Amino acid sequence: MSKTNILPDLMLRGRNRRRNAKLLRIDSPDGIAEYRFVDIGGIKQWVTIRGEDRRNPVLLFVHGGPASPYSVFSPLLREWEKHFTLVQWDQRGAGKTFRRNGKAAGSAITLERLARDGIELSEYLLERLGKRKIILIGSSVGSLIAMMMIRSRPGLYHAYVGTDQNAPDPEFEWYGQAIAALREAGIGKGIRLLERMGPDPARWKREDYDRLNQHLVKAIRGVPNMIMDLMLPSMLASPDHTIGDLVAIFQGMSHSLDHLFDELMTFDFARIGTAFDVPFFMFQGDTDLFTPFGAARAFFDRIEAPHKSFAVIRNAGHLACFARPDQFLGELVSRVLPLARQPLDAGRGGAVV
Repeated sequence: MSKTNILPDLMLRGRNRRRNAKLLRIDSPDGIAEYRFVDIGGIKQWVTIRGEDRRNPVLLFVHGGPASPYSVFSPLLREWEKHFTLVQWDQRGAGKTFRRNGKAAGSAITLERLARDGIELSEYLLERLGKRKIILIGSSVGSLIAMMMIRSRPGLYHAYVGTDQNAPDPEFEWYGQAIAALREAGIGKGIRLLERMGPDPARWKREDYDRLNQHLVKAIRGVPNMIMDLMLPSMLASPDHTIGDLVAIFQGMSHSLDHLFDELMTFDFARIGTAFDVPFFMFQGDTDLFTPFGAARAFFDRIEAPHKSFAVIRNAGHLACFARPDQFLGELVSRVLPLARQPLDAGRGGAVV
């Protein structure tokens, strides 16, 4: 989708929001559709819980960005809610949480702080929904946060599912891939900028990083564009986000990256390691320009876990689960869902999953 194609989405915002509100309606007798602020980490954080059957396993999304809420994508995941109780969370410094609390509550944003918040949210969900464990999906930057969560408290989780997976890249595969994409797209300014920045993110400056991402988004070819085809249309068509909410998303992203930039550019994967106590899945887009497929696969191959499984999401780049939600759901249902099915527990009043 080109820049000019955003104009129809903006003009039809009202119609598209009404259509998605109808799509998102849950009328099933055992369904759940909750939208609320929850006390997490000393502040109010925005959480939505949606599903057609409360007895289904709980699936918690840990979004990327940083501070890019995935609740705008709820219409794309409507089919998922037939199989899972899907939880979306606007992290500290993100979206509605940022709008509610402002910069002061996000003044100490670190990956460790976000992981602690995620664990506290997980405990809340287990109590609120009467479950023993939940399934955790970590996307992009959220894959780091989610792996820190399962490292710290593995007993809370059925499994980890990584997508848009951040991974060690000692050979700087990302750099060569980015140069090739910019060259193929004929974006000379992006090539010169990246060559000046060099392959090592630890040496990058924040302002160069922001400019580089603008060039890279334009270089995406042959798969849904993470911004123009996925993020912006979904934001404009979301029935649950006002214009003020959308402004807060962009403000939160900038604020959060101010705090997390140095940590992300120099992240030491020794903090996480490669041995995990829960089943470990990775579903990766085959043409991801931002978290390269090869680096993710090499990281997966080193993982030690009670069970592990890798799936290729075809014709997908970054944000693969939203580019190809049907294939991604198929992988979840066939590979992950069986691990979350457990016998009835009469003492808990229902299926324990």
